[in-house]
Amino acid sequence: MTEAPRVVWEVAAQLGEGPVWVNDSFWFTDIKQHKIHRLHPNRGDRRSWDAPEQIGFVLPASSGGFVAGLQSGLHHFDPGSGEFRLIQEVEPEHPRNRLNDGVVDAAGRLWFGTMDNGERAKSGSFYRFERGQLTHAGLSGVAITNGPAIAPDGRTLYWVDTLERTISACEIAQDGSLGPSRLIVEIEEGGGFPDGPTCDAEGCIWIGLYAGWEARRYSPSGELLERVRFPVANITKLAFGGQDLRTVYATTARQKMSAEEISRQPAIGHLFEFRVDVPGLPCPRIAL
Repeated sequence: MTEAPRVVWEVAAQLGEGPVWVNDSFWFTDIKQHKIHRLHPNRGDRRSWDAPEQIGFVLPASSGGFVAGLQSGLHHFDPGSGEFRLIQEVEPEHPRNRLNDGVVDAAGRLWFGTMDNGERAKSGSFYRFERGQLTHAGLSGVAITNGPAIAPDGRTLYWVDTLERTISACEIAQDGSLGPSRLIVEIEEGGGFPDGPTCDAEGCIWIGLYAGWEARRYSPSGELLERVRFPVANITKLAFGGQDLRTVYATTARQKMSAEEISRQPAIGHLFEFRVDVPGLPCPRIAL
């Protein structure tokens, strides 16, 4: 039985994103406030770092530290020093784009998306970064990209077109190329907008709904299996953590909300957690 979500950090994020469990700690970002946050649940330890630009994600690197998705591209982030070092520029020809969401597959490949910072132009694309080589994944023409998420067997990639309210899937070939895209889920009118997806150990897809007040769990074929209601509207992304990977952490967002709107849902922007029966998957490290 899934528990109701509860607040674990009153962080008041403008746009919480990029959650990941690494080394007994939960890491996430606040894109609009240029922040990286870390929560160590057992010790109750909380720490934050400033990023030089808008930052969509931090994901662990094989060489130590993290790869950070900043607006200008991929950077190495060292938590010890707080320093950022450029690894790879991304889309310098699209200065109004930024990096948004990303995931690491079992082969150590980083998959991520770009998007229009104004959330209107269909200038976003998905990319694969593999051992220093950046490759366009063949998915483009999206205003707000989210995901991708990778199935447990590493053979399927799920990606989200937030404004179109769709979750789609592609088969991943051995060389990392993607097959044709097929529609898995279309969120109904009034149900909110699908945001960051993640997969659990059974291969089901968890999705946060922006302006939807809930998270949902879908089967790989698109059947709705579970709904978890929140006391806030904007659920941006979920990630599994804890020693058994059965604690789900959820980032939320209060960007563009008036003081009156925030007063009606005062926990908006905070970090939530809830427990589930089916665990998630550990995050692999990016092979650099």
